[in-house]
Amino acid sequence: MNKKKIFIAVDTNKISKARRIIRDTQTNEIKIGYKFGLEFFYSKEGRKFISSLKNQIIFLDLKLNDIPNTVVSAMKSLNSLKISYLTVHLSSGMSALKAIRKESKNIKIAGVTTLTSLNNKDLKEIGYNKKVNELVKHQVKLAKKAKLDAIVCSGHEIRSVKRVFKKEIITPGIKIHTTKNDQKRVMKPMDAFTAGSDWLVIGRSITNGNIKKNFKNLLEILED
Repeated sequence: MNKKKIFIAVDTNKISKARRIIRDTQTNEIKIGYKFGLEFFYSKEGRKFISSLKNQIIFLDLKLNDIPNTVVSAMKSLNSLKISYLTVHLSSGMSALKAIRKESKNIKIAGVTTLTSLNNKDLKEIGYNKKVNELVKHQVKLAKKAKLDAIVCSGHEIRSVKRVFKKEIITPGIKIHTTKNDQKRVMKPMDAFTAGSDWLVIGRSITNGNIKKNFKNLLEILED
C-alpha cells in the first residue's frame, strides 16, 4: 500500500523554527515534503536555508502570476534550489502556463485554482460571475490543456477535479481540528484522502504549539 503523502507548511520567517519543524516531523510512516511560501522565501535567510536542504521534497509555493516572460524568468532564477514542485496561478493564462511548463525541466508545475480563503461571496466581490465549483472546473481545464503536473485545490473540489485532471492533486486547507483560521473551504485529512487527494498541505495544525505532539496526533489520525 502506498504511503500517505503530506506537505508540511513551513509558514514562518524564522530559520530556527523552520529547523525545528523539519526536525520534529521526521518519520518513515508517511511520505513527507516541506512547503515554503512567500513568508519564508522572502525572509532574510529564507532562500539560503532552502538551498541548504538535502534529500527533502521541496514544494515552493510562490503562486507565480504574471506575463509569460516574467513567470518563466522567475522559475529560471530558482535553478540553484533543488525544488520538486512550484506553484503558478492558473489565472496567469494559457500562454504563461504553457511557457512555464515547457521550461520547467525537473520541476513539477502545480496550478493553483481558487484560494481556500475565498467563497462564492468573495468571488462575486472580485468580479467573477462563476461560483467556486464552476470556476475551479474551468481552471482545471486550462491546467490539463497546458499539461501541468499537478493541481492545487481545496478538498471540496477534489472529486470534480479528478473527473478532468488525472495527474497529482495537492490539497491545502486541511485541518486536524475544527478551527478554520482565515481559510473557508477546509477539510479533515482522511476525508481529503478518501476524496482522492495525492498530497495534503498541513501547516498550523502541526506547527502551532507542540510540534512533536501535533505530528504524533496526525499520524494516529492517518492510521485509523
